[in-house]
Amino acid sequence: MGDLISELTAIVGEEGIVRGDLLRSRSTNWLRSSATEAIALVRPKSTQETAAVMTTCARRRQRVVVQGGMTGLVDGAHPDAGELALSLERMNRIESVDVTERTAVVQAGVTLQATQEAAAEQDLLFAADWAARGSATIGGAIATNGGGLNVIRYGMLREQVLGLEVVLSDGTTLSSMNRMLKNNTGYDLKQLFIGSEGTLGIITRAVLRLRPRSRSESTALLAARNMADVSRLLSLVDAELGGNLTAFEVMWRSFYELIVSTGKYPWILPAGLPLYVLVEARGADPDSDERRFQATLERAAAAELIIDAVVCTSRSQRDAVWAVREDIPGLATLLRPMIVYDVSLPIGAMETYLERVMQSTGDRFPGSRGVAFGHIGDCNLHLCFGVGGDDPERRAALSTIVYDALVPFGGSISAEHGIGSEKVEYLGRSRSAAEIQWMRKIKGVFDPEGLLNHGRVIPEGRHA
Repeated sequence: MGDLISELTAIVGEEGIVRGDLLRSRSTNWLRSSATEAIALVRPKSTQETAAVMTTCARRRQRVVVQGGMTGLVDGAHPDAGELALSLERMNRIESVDVTERTAVVQAGVTLQATQEAAAEQDLLFAADWAARGSATIGGAIATNGGGLNVIRYGMLREQVLGLEVVLSDGTTLSSMNRMLKNNTGYDLKQLFIGSEGTLGIITRAVLRLRPRSRSESTALLAARNMADVSRLLSLVDAELGGNLTAFEVMWRSFYELIVSTGKYPWILPAGLPLYVLVEARGADPDSDERRFQATLERAAAAELIIDAVVCTSRSQRDAVWAVREDIPGLATLLRPMIVYDVSLPIGAMETYLERVMQSTGDRFPGSRGVAFGHIGDCNLHLCFGVGGDDPERRAALSTIVYDALVPFGGSISAEHGIGSEKVEYLGRSRSAAEIQWMRKIKGVFDPEGLLNHGRVIPEGRHA
């Protein structure tokens, strides 16, 4: 093992290797204590160094776990004993922002927020956004095909990526740093790596698509009686706002009241309402956009789709509304230890699904607490539970409840967070045996020795 560390140190330098107590202090799961068992953490600072590291590991058949900003929730980046961790955190440079092409070339370790800010400096928008924007990195976001708050308008991370540079398990560099929207020249190989969670290759650089920055922003917190009304409300605002609808978030009463009752936030809308809906639209003409937004809400009220509403009249009000929705760390403290789920299913099935899950959870774990919220505009539902502990037995029992209830509705066990190692055994709930077989074949082509993120995403090794 010493020879391996010596070889890697020669590649990345002393600053590029983390071992001992410093390594043990680096948690791989922000929700719960999970000290790493990796033999070392290697931190290359270029694609060339990453390729040299993987060439060395391939020669020694050393397994590697790739790490991004460590904001994931499915233990995809937690190394097992004997594995080597590889972080792109030193590859954190924004190489260029092109105003004419509306593209940005960034290294994998650049954070989501840094990318947004670099785009904003040029009066442009990087559309991907979620609460962990200050920690989540571009490489990890692409590897998990991140979603977030603006998917209803701009799509998943896949829609924001034009080109990639990837290091394969044998050290080969596959560079396709395309900068054009249209490029139909055979197989678009980058699509295989987006959402592959580091199992096929290590994303080191990317060409990102930027958009024109909005000139207007209209936000409201609404209340609705039931999910049927929420579904009709979504259809109405999406049609009436002429393509400007950017976010459509729903907080169930359980979530909203738990967060606001801490005293950290004002009661923007009163307690006791069934569903709280955060609607945001962005456009290019502040005056006409605001009039259209107001008129749309008036139509919704006239149709009795909303029972209460607050329209934000300042940036501070807007930020206060979003602060409630994004306070996941606060929620984790309230439900500690919190177990989280990220699923998707048709909007029309959500009410029935939640009733079944909450009833089954209460029966299995008396005194437990569960809350729900999500990006309902794109069918994504988040569930968070406090069931008195997060030991493997409890997690397995709760996961069975949550995932089995999805099957009748054709739902997905992961809307945006990926599979990692936590959901591998449940993949069959959402993917057919044939699909899993072909995933395994693709893995075998790009990583025949199973060196990269072994045992994640598809059943192999410990989950075979």
